[in-house]
Amino acid sequence: MKLPHNSYVAIVDGENFILMRNKGQPFEPSLELVAKPGLDPTNFSAGVRHQDDAGQQSGNTNLNELAHGAAAAGQLNRMAIAGEFEHIAIISDPKILGEMRRHYHVELKNRLVGEIDKTLSGEPTNRIEKAILAA
Repeated sequence: MKLPHNSYVAIVDGENFILMRNKGQPFEPSLELVAKPGLDPTNFSAGVRHQDDAGQQSGNTNLNELAHGAAAAGQLNRMAIAGEFEHIAIISDPKILGEMRRHYHVELKNRLVGEIDKTLSGEPTNRIEKAILAA
């Protein structure tokens, strides 16, 4: 993935939200931590979609995690609308990324340079940079 200089990278899972910025070149990312925003996950709208028998029986649905993903998307929407970044890449596990996509504002979509559907929160920065290069 080509990640322009000064692009933001949001790394999200069901509990963590990390913002980083690329201080390197588009094909040689060098990420630095920007923030670990605290979120108030209050949007449990995913619960309506995940109340099917299969989800309940397998125990694969954690509404708190999905609400955290929705809250992260909301924060990124506010930042995009405020013009706090020009470009952003989002890295998240597939289930949370799917929930986030449902909440993307058009401004966030317009600034999105790519998505990676992997769980990389808690990973060292150099591993995240390699995942970006491989995407």
